[in-house]
Amino acid sequence: MKLYYAHPSRAVRPRWLLEEIGAPYDLVRLDLSAGEQKRPEYLALNPNGTVPTLVDGDLALFESAAICQYLADKFPERGLAPPVGTPARGLYYQWVQYAMSNLDPQVITIFHHTIFLPEVERIPAIAEHSRQQLATSLAVVERALTGRAYLLGDDFTAADVVLGSTVDWARQLGFVGRDAAATLRYLERLTARPAFQRAAAD
Repeated sequence: MKLYYAHPSRAVRPRWLLEEIGAPYDLVRLDLSAGEQKRPEYLALNPNGTVPTLVDGDLALFESAAICQYLADKFPERGLAPPVGTPARGLYYQWVQYAMSNLDPQVITIFHHTIFLPEVERIPAIAEHSRQQLATSLAVVERALTGRAYLLGDDFTAADVVLGSTVDWARQLGFVGRDAAATLRYLERLTARPAFQRAAAD
């Protein structure tokens, strides 16, 4: 397997999961500032010109959450996804989708309108609206994690990689308050995992 990667980016998610799995893979680093993700040979794999992309044989797969779900299913012996058709599998899908449809868009919108965009292009009202939405979404996560080690209880899964990486980004940007005790303990558990530390080392 080959993972096209840049740091920092959402490509950290599948890299983290690959480290959890322990299967061999090649890491292909792309220099986004040099536009390497827009080269024709890369666009043939990922027409969006973004990272990550996973190549596994004849399969070229983009979208970080999809890659994580694919990898969890490819290596069922690692126990990173509950069995298909079980209630736990339904909750697993729920949290992956929650991260991608609720948390991720809110964090990126705040980031764009407070840090990333030139100041003249930032719209404070948009940032504030997204802050309010994010606070509501993070409260849902806090309630779900209260009394639990991971999203599904005692079992770490790929859903923790997807949602946890997003919440950790929100924490780094100062969007997770000190009152979110369960969430902060959860992030401590995640970031202490050796696979996370290897993936985040550079």
